[in-house]
Amino acid sequence: MKITSIETFTDAFVCFVRLTTEDGATGWGQVAPYCADITAQVLHRQVAPHVLGLPCDGLAEIDAAMDLVRDREHKFPGAYLRRAMGGVDTAIWDLLGRRQGLPVCALIGGTPGSVRAYGSSMKRDITPADEAARMARLRDDHGFDAFKFRIGAEVGRDTDEWPGRTEEIVPTMRRALGDDVALLVDANSCYSPARAIEVGRMLQDHGISHYEEPCPYWEFDQTKQVTDALEIDVTGGEQDCMMANWKGMIDRRIVDVPQPDICYLGGIARTLRVCRMAEAAGLPITPHAANLSMVTLFTMHLLRAIPNAGKYLEFSIEGADYYPWQYGLFTSDPYEIRDGQAVVTDAPGWGVDPAPEWLARSHYQVSTHPG
Repeated sequence: MKITSIETFTDAFVCFVRLTTEDGATGWGQVAPYCADITAQVLHRQVAPHVLGLPCDGLAEIDAAMDLVRDREHKFPGAYLRRAMGGVDTAIWDLLGRRQGLPVCALIGGTPGSVRAYGSSMKRDITPADEAARMARLRDDHGFDAFKFRIGAEVGRDTDEWPGRTEEIVPTMRRALGDDVALLVDANSCYSPARAIEVGRMLQDHGISHYEEPCPYWEFDQTKQVTDALEIDVTGGEQDCMMANWKGMIDRRIVDVPQPDICYLGGIARTLRVCRMAEAAGLPITPHAANLSMVTLFTMHLLRAIPNAGKYLEFSIEGADYYPWQYGLFTSDPYEIRDGQAVVTDAPGWGVDPAPEWLARSHYQVSTHPG
């Protein structure tokens, strides 16, 4: 079936995409969050003209459509184009799942079921004691047995959020949560290689198992120095949206655990390419999914389908005080953590619909096939 219309429903943070084919079938997807209103413009001007009228009957057709957009818009190789492509890709998968009565995970080789989640903190403006207490409550209430917290300062050039915070928060977390809880950290591109290695050895001494983006993420050679120097898993890749970068990252083993973001990379089909590259190299995939828009749902389905799924699903623990825009998005809540697990249901497609109240408040645009 050919694509006949692409609609977007947008605010500054979220853009839902509804795709319709010539037989009247529809599916819902989403572009990457943050500045989603800009991405919606890119979708209508630089993606929709190339995919309207194309068939969308399976992975091969989706791959071909995304490559066509890449080729036709070769002057624009960056993030916004890929973010917009992901809105179309994810809507197609939902449409196919609804048409076949299957969840997306089943369409890409998996089965419904549970996924172990780690509670992911985005906060740096929180004391180590308060962060530890927050995570202990979540452990007791929802059964999380893994957590990620922030160290350093975001792209901090070797500075901390405040002096001594990193050296305080790491042992504080271990003492508060005990040895049975897996602890992960994210440095958000903070460190030079020498400082990253110094911090990494301290992390190893406290049993931290995951060291994310220790160096500026675009400096592959710097990250490689850290990966080679430490026993801890060095992870990264959420920002990367170019396949050549992914091939180089995996071939050179820049990180131990690649972390593609389905929305940043351009959708499920393109993420599956990265997963296959990593599988061939013997590397696990632990995707980036930093909020409770549809990206976490996409990631849950992916992890239920790929053979090299990593240990965890990233699951945001931030409430309305931090991410007010991620609430009220859906007709039913697809996210519930029980015993530290999230569940992919057998509902067709992604298994959710955007809330009508949210759609009514959004900015609407549509692109249609002239035929």
